[in-house]
Amino acid sequence: MKYFCGLDVGMDETAVCVVDDKGKVMLEAAVVTDPDAIKAALAPYLGGLRRLGHEAGSLSPWLHPELLQLGLPAVCLETLHVRAALKAQRNKTDRADALGIAHIMRTGWFRRAHIKSAACYRLRLLLTHRRNLKRKFLDLENAIRHSLKVFGIRLNRVGRGGFAQAVREAVAGDALVTELIDAMLTARAALWKQYCRLHDLVVKLVAGHALCRRFMQIPGVGPIAALSFMTAVDDPSRFKRSRDVAAYFGLTSRRWQSGSSIDVQGRISKAGDGDVRRALYEAASALLTRYKKKDKVKTWGMAIARRASHRKAVVAVARKLAVIMHAMWVDGTFYCGDPDASQADVDARTATKERKLLGAHA
Repeated sequence: MKYFCGLDVGMDETAVCVVDDKGKVMLEAAVVTDPDAIKAALAPYLGGLRRLGHEAGSLSPWLHPELLQLGLPAVCLETLHVRAALKAQRNKTDRADALGIAHIMRTGWFRRAHIKSAACYRLRLLLTHRRNLKRKFLDLENAIRHSLKVFGIRLNRVGRGGFAQAVREAVAGDALVTELIDAMLTARAALWKQYCRLHDLVVKLVAGHALCRRFMQIPGVGPIAALSFMTAVDDPSRFKRSRDVAAYFGLTSRRWQSGSSIDVQGRISKAGDGDVRRALYEAASALLTRYKKKDKVKTWGMAIARRASHRKAVVAVARKLAVIMHAMWVDGTFYCGDPDASQADVDARTATKERKLLGAHA
């Protein structure tokens, strides 16, 4: 007899459901979210257990490798596919979700989610915390600007370096507001200090990573874009074609077709990792607007901008950069955007960029 299992994983408790190859429910239980407890609950069915599925979530990087290590045929499922399949259920409960996932395992209608390596997750955590600190810093700064508008104070042309001094001078005549603003500015300074600390750590890691330095040969691609792309892909061999990476990061357009009368091609899907998509978009924008030398990708993007719009051109170039970076990773090649440039010029530009990166954070 063949058995298929579905897990609805929670922080404290996991719903377990086992069905046979005919769809008959053999087991429904709730156990502690622990790999050993899950295996113990499945002990009577281990001989015929073919697939054990669980939805990708915050616990998946820890739970999935542990289940595989215990010899269970675990499969991590893409969240969008699971949610689409479970929408047909009338009621949403942990028990019903586990049953639905078990039937997904039985029918084979699922798509695997990639579980990244532990080292990759550590680098992703660095990027995540850097981004969170920057957002909190900007939130505090915007809150200070907004609070001063009550008194008619508008800080329109104040840079980041002179922001604190300008604010203190603006509220110097009010003792209470001065005390409040001083607390906000102190918190802002602390956030900026720790943000710079994490940013410097990112730059140091990129400076010592050969693949990221190769990515940075592309004009517009900086340390954040290079490290974000590398950690999001993790294993380039999981993509059959380089252009599949653009769809993975949501940089390809949606399509809605029904019969012969409806065929709509809309905006980009925005699926996948939003941080990587934003980093590629910023890199593409820098290539089109700031890079002044000759480059094939820039020429191609500017042609799109002339016949369509600048925004569409930036998205197209971001999509192209994702494809190029994956191809460079797989083939071990280097970027040369100027067909007329000699190899010596390319090597000199690369050496200059690496020297600036290493020198600034030695």
